[in-house]
Amino acid sequence: MSDHLASSYDLVIFDLDGVVFLIDKPITGAAEAVERLRADATPIAYATNNASRRAADVAALLNGMGVSAEPAEVLTSAGASAALLAERLPAGAPVLVVGAEALRAEVRDAGLTPVDSLEDEPVAVVQGYGPEVGWKILAEAALAVRAGATWFATNTDRTLPSPRGPLPGNGSLVAVLRTALDREPDVVVGKPQPGLFRTAATLFKSQRPLSIGDRLDTDIQGAVTAEMDSLLVLTGVSGPADLLAAPEDRRPTYVAADLSGLFRPADDARLPGPGGESGGWRVTRDGDRAALDGSGDPVVALRLLCAVTWDGVPVSAITATSPEAEELLRSWGVLDS
Repeated sequence: MSDHLASSYDLVIFDLDGVVFLIDKPITGAAEAVERLRADATPIAYATNNASRRAADVAALLNGMGVSAEPAEVLTSAGASAALLAERLPAGAPVLVVGAEALRAEVRDAGLTPVDSLEDEPVAVVQGYGPEVGWKILAEAALAVRAGATWFATNTDRTLPSPRGPLPGNGSLVAVLRTALDREPDVVVGKPQPGLFRTAATLFKSQRPLSIGDRLDTDIQGAVTAEMDSLLVLTGVSGPADLLAAPEDRRPTYVAADLSGLFRPADDARLPGPGGESGGWRVTRDGDRAALDGSGDPVVALRLLCAVTWDGVPVSAITATSPEAEELLRSWGVLDS
């Protein structure tokens, strides 16, 4: 067996937005990474908080991008939410759906009745991301929750990654109702809750899964909660400054620039990095301050700095002592421009 990072795991669970694609464009190297895992006979699952597509639609989208996928490999927060609603409600119960048609279809297929008005007397509200969600359906949802309906959120991602930068996600839409109702949802189904991760591990009979994500507050925190190893890739929402400041429950096992890190030695990505120096970089600590010197691979510098910031050095107390280090820290937003 080869000794690259992925070879130690019997299942790789991919997040989608920010890991495999951005909106509708594949991220460079994603298709190649998936095919290499398949060539190594490593099972693959795709777990996404995005509730705007069904599993078959997600698989079709991936295949259309050149990333191989089967519907059975895809777990969505829409499907998981509908399954949970079906467990808790009687067959045929009316559920007010805030979100895309995919979420309505999942609710319908779960044996429940999707509705869109308080007059339909919904016993639950399920809220997921949908690009057409507007004031009218949010108002109906607020009225239904006030009337006693149980409020389910497929996820609370504040943003969605895109080639143009972060866009409002379902968490931003949930915040509208949170403000109007002055309360939290009764149930949040998707990441960072551990359900999607544990379901994937159960489906594939995995004893040692690896979860890959781009968000510390959902993908990585969810993996930590599910007691799984995780890899943060820097192709989506969370960046180096976020990782340096990450609390314990949002710290990944590994970090890599992109999915090619799966096929490099695990010790090249493990967090935190070795103390002192590595790969042309050197971190010197003086009490509650630290300095970065040298040049080289930015991920190596990031791992070295995690070793000190995760041990108490504030991110604001990091300085640079070489031009390359200064340029890198400025690009991360760690130093003032």
